[in-house]
Amino acid sequence: MNEVFLGDYIRQKRIELGLSQQELCEGICDHGTLSRLENGRQTPSRNRIAALLQRLGLPDDRYFALLSREEEKIAALQEEILSCNVRGEQEQGLRLLTELAKLADPDDQATQQFILRSEVLLGDYGFEEQLEMLMRAIRMTVPQFELDKLEQFVYCFDEVKVINQIACAYSKAGQRKKAIGLYDRLLRYVQARNLQIMRSGGLVPLIAHNYARELGLDKRYDDAIEIAEQGKQACIKSGHYLLLPGLLHIEAECYHYLGNNEKSKNLYLQAYYIYLAVDNKKDLAILLSDAGEQLGINLEL
Repeated sequence: MNEVFLGDYIRQKRIELGLSQQELCEGICDHGTLSRLENGRQTPSRNRIAALLQRLGLPDDRYFALLSREEEKIAALQEEILSCNVRGEQEQGLRLLTELAKLADPDDQATQQFILRSEVLLGDYGFEEQLEMLMRAIRMTVPQFELDKLEQFVYCFDEVKVINQIACAYSKAGQRKKAIGLYDRLLRYVQARNLQIMRSGGLVPLIAHNYARELGLDKRYDDAIEIAEQGKQACIKSGHYLLLPGLLHIEAECYHYLGNNEKSKNLYLQAYYIYLAVDNKKDLAILLSDAGEQLGINLEL
Protein backbone atom coordinates (compact mmCIF):
# COMPACT_ATOMS: atom_id res chain seq x y z
CA MET A 1 0.00 0.00 0.00
CA ASN A 2 1.79 3.20 -1.15
CA GLU A 3 1.71 6.53 0.65
CA VAL A 4 -0.92 8.14 -1.61
CA PHE A 5 -3.31 5.21 -1.42
CA LEU A 6 -2.86 4.84 2.34
CA GLY A 7 -3.46 8.53 2.95
CA ASP A 8 -6.59 8.54 0.78
CA TYR A 9 -7.79 5.39 2.57
CA ILE A 10 -7.41 7.08 5.96
CA ARG A 11 -8.95 10.38 4.83
CA GLN A 12 -12.04 8.71 3.32
CA LYS A 13 -12.70 6.64 6.45
CA ARG A 14 -12.14 9.65 8.71
CA ILE A 15 -14.68 11.70 6.76
CA GLU A 16 -17.12 8.78 6.72
CA LEU A 17 -16.97 8.66 10.54
CA GLY A 18 -17.36 12.42 10.84
CA LEU A 19 -13.98 12.92 12.54
CA SER A 20 -11.80 15.97 12.22
CA GLN A 21 -8.08 15.52 11.65
CA GLN A 22 -7.45 16.74 15.19
CA GLU A 23 -9.89 14.23 16.70
CA LEU A 24 -8.21 11.37 14.85
CA CYS A 25 -4.58 12.24 15.46
CA GLU A 26 -4.73 13.60 19.02
CA GLY A 27 -2.09 11.91 21.15
CA ILE A 28 -0.68 10.01 18.15
CA CYS A 29 0.89 12.64 15.92
CA ASP A 30 0.53 16.35 15.20
CA HIS A 31 -2.11 17.74 12.86
CA GLY A 32 0.47 18.59 10.21
CA THR A 33 1.80 15.03 10.07
CA LEU A 34 -1.68 13.62 9.53
CA SER A 35 -2.38 16.22 6.84
CA ARG A 36 0.81 15.28 5.00
CA LEU A 37 -0.02 11.57 5.36
CA GLU A 38 -3.50 12.06 3.91
CA ASN A 39 -1.99 13.95 0.97
CA GLY A 40 0.65 11.29 0.32
CA ARG A 41 3.59 13.51 1.27
CA GLN A 42 4.80 11.72 4.42
CA THR A 43 4.77 8.28 5.97
CA PRO A 44 4.94 8.34 9.80
CA SER A 45 6.33 5.48 11.87
CA ARG A 46 4.65 2.09 11.74
CA ASN A 47 3.38 2.52 15.32
CA ARG A 48 1.62 5.78 14.49
CA ILE A 49 0.02 4.46 11.31
CA ALA A 50 -1.23 1.36 13.14
CA ALA A 51 -2.78 3.53 15.87
CA LEU A 52 -4.51 5.77 13.29
CA LEU A 53 -5.91 2.75 11.42
CA GLN A 54 -7.12 1.18 14.67
CA ARG A 55 -8.88 4.36 15.78
CA LEU A 56 -10.75 4.27 12.49
CA GLY A 57 -11.76 0.66 13.07
CA LEU A 58 -9.63 -0.48 10.14
CA PRO A 59 -7.41 -3.59 10.09
CA ASP A 60 -3.82 -2.63 10.78
CA ASP A 61 -2.34 -5.86 9.41
CA ARG A 62 -2.94 -5.00 5.74
CA TYR A 63 -0.47 -2.15 5.74
CA PHE A 64 3.10 -3.24 5.20
CA ALA A 65 6.14 -1.05 5.83
CA LEU A 66 9.82 -1.65 6.22
CA LEU A 67 10.72 -1.36 9.88
CA SER A 68 13.95 0.17 11.04
CA ARG A 69 16.25 -2.04 13.08
CA GLU A 70 15.22 -0.12 16.21
CA GLU A 71 11.51 -0.56 15.43
CA GLU A 72 12.07 -4.30 14.97
CA LYS A 73 13.78 -4.52 18.37
CA ILE A 74 10.98 -2.58 20.05
CA ALA A 75 8.28 -4.75 18.46
CA ALA A 76 10.12 -7.94 19.46
CA LEU A 77 10.54 -6.73 23.05
CA GLN A 78 6.86 -5.85 23.29
CA GLU A 79 5.88 -9.34 22.17
CA GLU A 80 8.25 -10.92 24.70
CA ILE A 81 6.88 -8.73 27.49
CA LEU A 82 3.30 -9.70 26.65
CA SER A 83 4.33 -13.37 26.68
CA CYS A 84 5.95 -12.94 30.10
CA ASN A 85 2.70 -11.55 31.46
CA VAL A 86 0.69 -14.49 30.06
CA ARG A 87 3.18 -16.97 31.54
CA GLY A 88 3.36 -15.19 34.89
CA GLU A 89 7.08 -14.44 34.52
CA GLN A 90 7.06 -11.05 36.25
CA GLU A 91 10.80 -10.75 36.93
CA GLN A 92 11.77 -11.47 33.34
CA GLY A 93 9.04 -9.17 32.05
CA LEU A 94 10.25 -6.27 34.19
CA ARG A 95 13.82 -6.84 33.02
CA LEU A 96 12.67 -6.63 29.41
CA LEU A 97 10.67 -3.49 30.21
CA THR A 98 13.89 -1.84 31.36
CA GLU A 99 15.48 -2.70 28.01
CA LEU A 100 12.47 -1.34 26.15
CA ALA A 101 12.52 1.92 28.10
CA LYS A 102 16.15 2.49 27.03
CA LEU A 103 15.28 2.00 23.36
CA ALA A 104 12.00 3.90 23.22
CA ASP A 105 11.84 7.47 21.98
CA PRO A 106 10.47 9.70 24.78
CA ASP A 107 8.14 11.27 22.19
CA ASP A 108 6.73 7.89 21.11
CA GLN A 109 3.61 8.08 23.24
CA ALA A 110 2.29 4.69 22.10
CA THR A 111 5.39 2.86 23.29
CA GLN A 112 5.58 4.91 26.50
CA GLN A 113 1.95 3.99 27.13
CA PHE A 114 2.75 0.31 26.57
CA ILE A 115 5.62 0.53 29.08
CA LEU A 116 3.46 2.12 31.77
CA ARG A 117 0.51 -0.26 31.43
CA SER A 118 2.91 -3.23 31.36
CA GLU A 119 4.43 -2.02 34.64
CA VAL A 120 0.96 -2.26 36.15
CA LEU A 121 0.48 -5.78 34.80
CA LEU A 122 3.86 -7.05 35.94
CA GLY A 123 4.43 -5.02 39.09
CA ASP A 124 3.00 -5.18 42.60
CA TYR A 125 0.91 -2.04 43.08
CA GLY A 126 -2.09 -1.23 45.21
CA PHE A 127 -5.41 -0.13 43.71
CA GLU A 128 -4.84 3.62 43.99
CA GLU A 129 -1.37 3.33 42.42
CA GLN A 130 -2.71 1.16 39.60
CA LEU A 131 -5.54 3.56 38.88
CA GLU A 132 -3.22 6.58 38.85
CA MET A 133 -0.74 4.84 36.53
CA LEU A 134 -3.42 3.63 34.13
CA MET A 135 -5.15 7.00 33.96
CA ARG A 136 -1.75 8.55 33.25
CA ALA A 137 -1.18 5.93 30.54
CA ILE A 138 -4.47 6.54 28.71
CA ARG A 139 -4.00 10.31 28.89
CA MET A 140 -0.66 10.00 27.10
CA THR A 141 -2.63 9.51 23.87
CA VAL A 142 -6.13 10.69 24.89
CA PRO A 143 -5.29 13.79 26.97
CA GLN A 144 -8.90 14.71 27.84
CA PHE A 145 -9.93 11.18 28.86
CA GLU A 146 -12.37 10.76 31.75
CA LEU A 147 -14.17 7.55 32.67
CA ASP A 148 -17.57 9.21 32.56
CA LYS A 149 -16.81 10.46 29.03
CA LEU A 150 -15.56 7.11 27.70
CA GLU A 151 -17.83 7.09 24.64
CA GLN A 152 -16.76 10.56 23.47
CA PHE A 153 -13.37 9.54 22.09
CA VAL A 154 -11.98 7.27 19.39
CA TYR A 155 -9.46 4.65 20.50
CA CYS A 156 -6.85 2.37 19.03
CA PHE A 157 -6.38 -1.22 20.20
CA ASP A 158 -3.95 -0.50 23.02
CA GLU A 159 -6.01 2.40 24.34
CA VAL A 160 -9.00 0.08 24.73
CA LYS A 161 -6.73 -2.38 26.54
CA VAL A 162 -5.74 0.33 29.03
CA ILE A 163 -9.43 1.05 29.76
CA ASN A 164 -9.99 -2.69 30.16
CA GLN A 165 -7.13 -2.73 32.69
CA ILE A 166 -8.81 0.09 34.61
CA ALA A 167 -11.97 -2.02 34.85
CA CYS A 168 -9.84 -4.98 36.00
CA ALA A 169 -8.31 -2.80 38.72
CA TYR A 170 -11.77 -1.92 40.03
CA SER A 171 -12.68 -5.61 39.94
CA LYS A 172 -9.62 -6.67 41.94
CA ALA A 173 -10.35 -3.91 44.46
CA GLY A 174 -13.79 -5.43 45.08
CA GLN A 175 -15.65 -2.60 43.33
CA ARG A 176 -17.74 -4.99 41.23
CA LYS A 177 -20.53 -2.57 40.32
CA LYS A 178 -18.00 -0.08 38.95
CA ALA A 179 -16.17 -2.80 37.02
CA ILE A 180 -19.37 -4.22 35.51
CA GLY A 181 -20.47 -0.77 34.40
CA LEU A 182 -17.13 -0.09 32.70
CA TYR A 183 -17.04 -3.48 30.96
CA ASP A 184 -20.58 -2.98 29.70
CA ARG A 185 -19.84 0.46 28.25
CA LEU A 186 -16.52 -0.65 26.78
CA LEU A 187 -18.01 -3.72 25.11
CA ARG A 188 -20.81 -1.66 23.58
CA TYR A 189 -18.29 0.88 22.34
CA VAL A 190 -16.08 -1.74 20.70
CA GLN A 191 -19.01 -3.49 19.05
CA ALA A 192 -20.48 -0.21 17.79
CA ARG A 193 -17.16 0.89 16.27
CA ASN A 194 -16.47 -2.52 14.74
CA LEU A 195 -13.15 -2.97 16.53
CA GLN A 196 -13.65 -6.64 17.34
CA ILE A 197 -11.66 -8.06 14.42
CA MET A 198 -8.11 -6.82 14.92
CA ARG A 199 -4.70 -8.11 15.77
CA SER A 200 -4.32 -10.56 18.65
CA GLY A 201 -7.81 -11.92 18.04
CA GLY A 202 -9.70 -8.72 18.66
CA LEU A 203 -11.09 -6.90 21.61
CA VAL A 204 -14.52 -8.47 22.06
CA PRO A 205 -13.23 -11.79 23.49
CA LEU A 206 -10.97 -9.94 25.95
CA ILE A 207 -13.65 -7.60 27.26
CA ALA A 208 -16.40 -10.23 27.14
CA HIS A 209 -14.28 -12.67 29.17
CA ASN A 210 -13.68 -10.17 31.95
CA TYR A 211 -17.24 -8.85 31.85
CA ALA A 212 -18.83 -12.33 31.94
CA ARG A 213 -16.55 -13.40 34.79
CA GLU A 214 -17.62 -10.38 36.82
CA LEU A 215 -21.32 -11.00 36.10
CA GLY A 216 -20.91 -14.62 37.20
CA LEU A 217 -19.32 -13.55 40.47
CA ASP A 218 -22.30 -11.20 40.92
CA LYS A 219 -24.58 -14.26 40.45
CA ARG A 220 -26.10 -12.82 37.28
CA TYR A 221 -25.69 -16.16 35.56
CA ASP A 222 -27.98 -15.67 32.56
CA ASP A 223 -26.35 -12.33 31.77
CA ALA A 224 -22.89 -13.87 32.15
CA ILE A 225 -23.77 -16.65 29.69
CA GLU A 226 -25.06 -14.12 27.16
CA ILE A 227 -21.87 -12.06 27.29
CA ALA A 228 -19.61 -15.14 27.25
CA GLU A 229 -21.47 -16.35 24.16
CA GLN A 230 -20.71 -13.06 22.41
CA GLY A 231 -17.05 -13.57 23.24
CA LYS A 232 -17.13 -17.15 21.92
CA GLN A 233 -18.65 -16.07 18.62
CA ALA A 234 -16.03 -13.34 18.25
CA CYS A 235 -13.27 -15.94 18.83
CA ILE A 236 -14.74 -18.16 16.13
CA LYS A 237 -15.27 -15.28 13.69
CA SER A 238 -11.75 -13.92 14.12
CA GLY A 239 -10.05 -17.32 14.20
CA HIS A 240 -8.22 -16.57 17.45
CA TYR A 241 -8.92 -18.92 20.33
CA LEU A 242 -6.71 -17.83 23.24
CA LEU A 243 -9.67 -16.79 25.40
CA LEU A 244 -12.11 -19.43 24.15
CA PRO A 245 -11.50 -22.03 26.91
CA GLY A 246 -11.84 -19.33 29.58
CA LEU A 247 -15.19 -18.28 28.12
CA LEU A 248 -16.32 -21.93 28.06
CA HIS A 249 -15.23 -22.28 31.69
CA ILE A 250 -17.33 -19.27 32.72
CA GLU A 251 -20.37 -20.67 30.91
CA ALA A 252 -19.84 -24.09 32.51
CA GLU A 253 -19.89 -22.59 36.00
CA CYS A 254 -22.97 -20.50 35.26
CA TYR A 255 -24.94 -23.45 33.89
CA HIS A 256 -24.03 -25.42 37.00
CA TYR A 257 -25.40 -22.71 39.29
CA LEU A 258 -28.54 -22.54 37.12
CA GLY A 259 -29.04 -26.26 37.72
CA ASN A 260 -28.12 -27.58 34.26
CA ASN A 261 -25.25 -29.91 35.11
CA GLU A 262 -25.42 -31.80 31.82
CA LYS A 263 -24.75 -28.62 29.85
CA SER A 264 -22.12 -27.63 32.40
CA LYS A 265 -20.25 -30.91 32.01
CA ASN A 266 -20.23 -30.61 28.22
CA LEU A 267 -18.75 -27.12 28.40
CA TYR A 268 -16.17 -28.18 30.97
CA LEU A 269 -15.07 -30.97 28.63
CA GLN A 270 -14.72 -28.58 25.69
CA ALA A 271 -12.56 -26.23 27.75
CA TYR A 272 -10.55 -29.16 29.13
CA TYR A 273 -9.51 -30.43 25.70
CA ILE A 274 -8.49 -26.97 24.49
CA TYR A 275 -6.34 -26.36 27.58
CA LEU A 276 -4.87 -29.83 27.13
CA ALA A 277 -4.10 -29.22 23.46
CA VAL A 278 -2.28 -25.94 24.12
CA ASP A 279 -0.55 -27.27 27.26
CA ASN A 280 -1.96 -24.56 29.54
CA LYS A 281 -1.24 -26.34 32.82
CA LYS A 282 -2.12 -23.43 35.10
CA ASP A 283 -5.66 -22.85 33.85
CA LEU A 284 -6.17 -26.57 33.32
CA ALA A 285 -5.54 -27.20 37.01
CA ILE A 286 -8.12 -24.55 37.97
CA LEU A 287 -10.63 -26.05 35.55
CA LEU A 288 -10.16 -29.57 36.93
CA SER A 289 -10.59 -28.30 40.48
CA ASP A 290 -13.78 -26.39 39.65
CA ALA A 291 -15.32 -29.30 37.74
CA GLY A 292 -14.52 -31.67 40.60
CA GLU A 293 -15.94 -29.34 43.23
CA GLN A 294 -19.08 -28.37 41.35
CA LEU A 295 -19.96 -31.56 39.46
CA GLY A 296 -18.08 -34.21 41.45
CA ILE A 297 -16.31 -35.46 38.29
CA ASN A 298 -12.74 -36.04 37.21
CA LEU A 299 -12.40 -34.79 33.64
CA GLU A 300 -9.14 -36.70 33.21
CA LEU A 301 -10.91 -40.06 33.46
